[in-house]
Amino acid sequence: MSRKKKELPSMPLVGEALIKKVKELDHLRKEDKARACGYTTLNEKGLERVNMVKFQKALLAATGLELDGKTEAGSRGGRNAGYRVTVQANGNLLIGSAYTKQMDLKPGDAFEISLGRKQIKLKLVNSEESPDES
Repeated sequence: MSRKKKELPSMPLVGEALIKKVKELDHLRKEDKARACGYTTLNEKGLERVNMVKFQKALLAATGLELDGKTEAGSRGGRNAGYRVTVQANGNLLIGSAYTKQMDLKPGDAFEISLGRKQIKLKLVNSEESPDES
């Protein structure tokens, strides 16, 4: 079966979207389900690798089942903060809600960005004060 690249999600599906997609793909093998849900990477040679462990962990988390017993009351599942992100195909660097929730950030909170040789530092600035005002 041939797959067009645009059919695959750019970021792996999580939460309710993951559950819904897996149910839609009930007729496929588990590797094909993982691939269709975005759980693939390219190795150094450009070959596709299906990340079954990440897929299965995300599926467990999406259903609310945590093997280590760390599920919080009222949790909807999804991705846990792993303190590691990847640059997306469009060049964006996405910091997910798992991190913003841990810091109790709200819409409109502003950050000052400083670049180092191999690092990006984000410093929370007073949300009432615009970072453009000095």
